[in-house]
Amino acid sequence: MKYDITKPVRPKMPKLGKGLEAISLLQSQASKPMHEPLAPMLFPSLGAHVSGCEFMYPSGVWMEPCGLIAHICAEFSGNKGQLGLLAEAICRDFRAHDEESDNKLKDWDKAYKWGNKQDCPPRPDVAFYYPPADCTPAGFNKNVEVLAKQGDKCMYMNLPEVVMANDICGGHKKVSKMLRCCFDRELYGQMRATESGVTCNARLRACFTFASTPVDAREFYKSELFNGTLARITFSYVPQHARDGRIPRVGQFSDEFYGQLDKYLLRLTSAKGRFVIKPLNKLIDKMAEDMAELADCMDESWLYACSKRSLVSAWRAGCILYLLNNQTFTRSMAEFVEWLVYQDLWSKRMIFSDMVNGKDIDLNAETQKHGPVNMLASLENPFSKAQLKALRVQMGKSEEGADGQLRQWVFRKLVTYSAETELYYMTEECLKKFKDSK
Repeated sequence: MKYDITKPVRPKMPKLGKGLEAISLLQSQASKPMHEPLAPMLFPSLGAHVSGCEFMYPSGVWMEPCGLIAHICAEFSGNKGQLGLLAEAICRDFRAHDEESDNKLKDWDKAYKWGNKQDCPPRPDVAFYYPPADCTPAGFNKNVEVLAKQGDKCMYMNLPEVVMANDICGGHKKVSKMLRCCFDRELYGQMRATESGVTCNARLRACFTFASTPVDAREFYKSELFNGTLARITFSYVPQHARDGRIPRVGQFSDEFYGQLDKYLLRLTSAKGRFVIKPLNKLIDKMAEDMAELADCMDESWLYACSKRSLVSAWRAGCILYLLNNQTFTRSMAEFVEWLVYQDLWSKRMIFSDMVNGKDIDLNAETQKHGPVNMLASLENPFSKAQLKALRVQMGKSEEGADGQLRQWVFRKLVTYSAETELYYMTEECLKKFKDSK
């Protein structure tokens, strides 16, 4: 395991080497303390620029880069607003397109109100690539349909407060359905009986970024912990910054910056066809094994379930990086994709762990107080079954699960058992993984 997600410190982002120049360019416009927290938040707006592309996931299923959802959590005045600056920079072309669409609607509305309604042409089918955060359910659904008609385009929405998603869906109870349909690219729409109602049904191609404080995130997702919704969202948690008394410095978004950025965006918009990125798929297969091993060390089923969707989200980010880098995959990109998975699981653990483990929940707490730990790393070497049982009781787990946990550790060659001493010994490979954990 390359990263230790049981520590209260974010897994350190690897050096942005060859193939990650686009990410470095965007980070150059953010304040230095926000480089790591904002890195996972860049991919929904970038992914929304890709249409007409499919990539083969290791399972053999063809997927599109759309459907990325990311949520940044930081205390108020935690510099979350820098995400909006970067989103606007990436989506300048979307803004220009939407302005034309808005003008067409205004011209039609003027003709319909003041002209002869019988001679007035039908309402134009215009799509918005970067719709405003204040969007009605009917307007959202209609936009989904028009985007599909115009070549399976994808829209991007940046909601500075996550509760604004309730307005898009017509209530909080429908948010879960919308987000899952978005991630899975499912059919989404509505049917109305009246002539004035909006009836539509199309595949939902959208990307979202949300922002909130940890307290608001815990309140918003408290009913979505076990239905797959939370797992489909990439989280980026920002711990409280030190009181250094310094005002964060952001970039100037110069013409030179926009010129370089436009070259990268052109690579996304011009890419078409089907792709199989073998090095990326090999990495995801290996990480799936690592996630199972990590879950066995922690005896943590919820994080393991979340890791399956974390792998998909990180893989989609890898597909976007592949296009940004002229359809070439590098070792630095692989290290970055791996980090995306671990930082997502670390963030989920920091925000929601106590809610998942059934402890006394304080929704007003900024973050959880006690999360899952790597039990194997917490034991002495060698150790006995009794020591593991005692540790499990200390962690609020049952003694009965110790036998199954030990069998998994032996199967994964993390420990060996000595019948002579009746003790378990950590293998050299296991000790090396703990030593290399960041």
